[in-house]
Amino acid sequence: MKKEDKALVIENIAKTIKEYAGFYLVETAGLDAEKTSALRRACFGADVKLMVVKNTLLHKALESLEGDYSELYPVLKGSTSLICTNVGNAPAKLLKDFIKKDDTLPALKGAYVEETVYIGADQLDALAAIKSKNELIADVVALLQSPAKNVVSALQSGATKLHGVLETLSQKEN
Repeated sequence: MKKEDKALVIENIAKTIKEYAGFYLVETAGLDAEKTSALRRACFGADVKLMVVKNTLLHKALESLEGDYSELYPVLKGSTSLICTNVGNAPAKLLKDFIKKDDTLPALKGAYVEETVYIGADQLDALAAIKSKNELIADVVALLQSPAKNVVSALQSGATKLHGVLETLSQKEN
């Protein structure tokens, strides 16, 4: 590959990484064509981008970006696929489902999610447990609504009790 071509590929990888909130590095060398196609379809369905990249080009792309990705450099060995995502836990859930079907591959090498680096396949469960931005917003809204719901409920139950007392008193007078 010519030096100019490498520069374009590095720039393309860096541009792709910048477009997404996080990325995963996955070992996919042992997948046959059928399993690779299934993984690509699953990624497309989960709205994540899958790219097979050369380690040296990915290393240079990460160096060109702002931020410290040096913890990920040691895992750039063998065949590496880059999975980019805007939802931090989507690829982890996808990989867990994929591994349930065939427990040998793909193997998580590392990930950069929510400005944190995760190294090793044992981090897959932790990554799957990360809540997305929308899930966190929903949790906060639910927490904020809870006190208001309690107040409304208390007022409604008080009104019902008061109505019952008044109804009883009006019937006694008759």
